[in-house]
This record gives sequence, structure tokens and C-alpha cells, in this order.
Amino acid sequence: MKLLAFETSTEALSVALSIDGDVRERFELAPRRHAELSLPWAEELLAEAGVKRSQLDAIAVGRGPGAFTGVRLGIALAQGIALALDRPVVPVSTLAALAMRADTASASASRVLAAIDARMGEVYSAAFEVQGGDARALSEERVSAPGDVVVPGEEGEWLGVGTGFGAAENALSQRLAARFASIDGSQLPHAADVARLAAKAFARGEAVAAERIEPAYLRNNVALTLREQQALRDSKR
Repeated sequence: MKLLAFETSTEALSVALSIDGDVRERFELAPRRHAELSLPWAEELLAEAGVKRSQLDAIAVGRGPGAFTGVRLGIALAQGIALALDRPVVPVSTLAALAMRADTASASASRVLAAIDARMGEVYSAAFEVQGGDARALSEERVSAPGDVVVPGEEGEWLGVGTGFGAAENALSQRLAARFASIDGSQLPHAADVARLAAKAFARGEAVAAERIEPAYLRNNVALTLREQQALRDSKR
């Protein structure tokens, strides 16, 4: 199984290549350089592994939620390569990939709340059970104020991961600290985890045709129509 993965939904950029479970990755905090670096990194990974594009079985992508421009870029990259090669795409929740960053070594199964700083005083969040190198959703993905984030259930300790825990002056960390065994607010999603999750999803038959990828923006007002954008610009003149 050979799979190329992109994760461009946050300020971090990463590209990964999975070859029968062996994952190689390029990762960097590269704001505003995602479009510049993504394809060269992909070509470097393929060349280093001695793999041709035509040998890929699928393309994987973090489909959000995250920054609108970043999510859109990732989807466009995955679609373009997949269509050119006539390969399927495996879309992966960016929050699920982030949940894989939690330190789950101390338990066979861990409950993880993944949260990404969504700016404007909000966070993207979702809960997962991480086990056996996979992440099973325990809640829907949401965008909300930190004070409105809900942890499923009434008992038990959780692991917290992601920049959402530092958003709005650590509001989420402070409000839910008693429910968490640990919180790592520095983590960002990685394409390596997108690749690992995608490989399992591919085996379950969850790959889709490139044109069927649905990005997860969550904010209803993030994608203005061209007419709305022009009207907004006109109103500021």
C-alpha cells in the first residue's frame, strides 16, 4: 500500500508518504508557504523512496476543519494529483489526525479531546477514542467558543491536545482542567497521522473519487460568494 498524504489546514504544513506502513514525513511551521512547498516536498519524498507517482494507490488529505485557505489548498492538491493519476482519495478529519498526537502510551485505549485555535475567540473541537493506531469519533466536530466545548460523559479522565487549549487566554484548559490527565497545547496535526489513519480507512473501503471530497469548514460564513466578496469590498470604499 503506497499512499501520499497532505495536511495544510493549520499554520503547520506537512506532507507524508506511507509505504506498507512505513511513514516518511516533511513537517514545518510555514505560514503562507503551503502552496510553495507542498508539491516539491511530495516530489522529494517520492524520489527518496524510489517511488513513482504512478505506483501510488491513493492520495490522502486532512479535510479540515481549519483555516479556510489551507483546507481549500489541501483539497485542491489531493484532487489534482488523484485525477491526474486516476486514483481515489481518502479524506481524513484534521481533528482525528491531531488526536493521534496525544500521549496515549500509558493506556490501550485513550479518550482524547482535540482542539484547534479557530481564531476570533473560537476553537474547532471533537472527541475521539484513540486505540490501535486509529481514532474513533465520540462526538461531532464543532466550532464554538471555548466555554461551549462539551466533553462527552460525566466521568473519567481525558487527554487534551492541540492549540485550541491555549486559545482565548487558555480558557478551555482552565475550564476543563479537572477532567484531563494531561493537556498538550502545542501540538498541531501531522500528515504522518493523516497517512496512518487513511491507510486504515482505505482498508475499510472508505476511499472516494476525487470529485466527491467534502471539506469541513464548519463556519457557515467562511466561503463568501464572489458577489458577496465584491459587495464587501465596495462597502469599504
